[in-house]
Amino acid sequence: MVKTTQLVKTFKNGDVYTPVLKGIDFEAREGEWLAIMGRSGAGKSTFLYQMSLLDDPTSGEIVIDGHNTHTMSAAEKMRFRLSKFGFVFQDYALLPELTALENVSLPLLMQGHSRADAYKIAIPALERAGLSHRVGNLPSQLSGGEQQRVSIVRAVAHQPKILFADEPTANLDNDSSKKIMDIFSELHKAGQTIIMVTHEEQYARLAQRIVYLDDGKIVPEPRQTL
Repeated sequence: MVKTTQLVKTFKNGDVYTPVLKGIDFEAREGEWLAIMGRSGAGKSTFLYQMSLLDDPTSGEIVIDGHNTHTMSAAEKMRFRLSKFGFVFQDYALLPELTALENVSLPLLMQGHSRADAYKIAIPALERAGLSHRVGNLPSQLSGGEQQRVSIVRAVAHQPKILFADEPTANLDNDSSKKIMDIFSELHKAGQTIIMVTHEEQYARLAQRIVYLDDGKIVPEPRQTL
């Protein structure tokens, strides 16, 4: 589903070049739930942003669902993201002026669904996430866990090929985090491909496979230390 070859990302600030990804070869299979771990600054989120086409690599190749993204224009990448991907971020990224229902419906409207059809998809999806009583609430009226559940529903309402999640439990308490991971587990059982960045090993262990990054490279699992 996702393959990167010699993926490099270097950031430039004036005359200073900072290499963050240093030639990553990687594959994620269709239907796999994969967790990416590593210390702060290892390049986890940068790697996720390259794979999800939210940023352009300095060099290397990314092939997604058989499509070589290197040859895509910016407009083609935008359309590809909209149709193929779902995104969950640690800060929820909900539009504050829209209700939970409207936030979930927005990507569907952007794909050409009518408002009525978008609502027919969004309302049952919110109900399945335990949010039937929150469909008309603004983000400011929701708890952090509820906001993250809305963001997950929004991410998967259009049945994306891949769900990308960047630290989805970072700002949540243990109970809310468990509810989020329960949703991810159900999505995975239904066949959803999930690529998740996390610093929490207890949640990474729920995934099928863990990839460890260190200093911009994939490394073997770190040894346990006493």
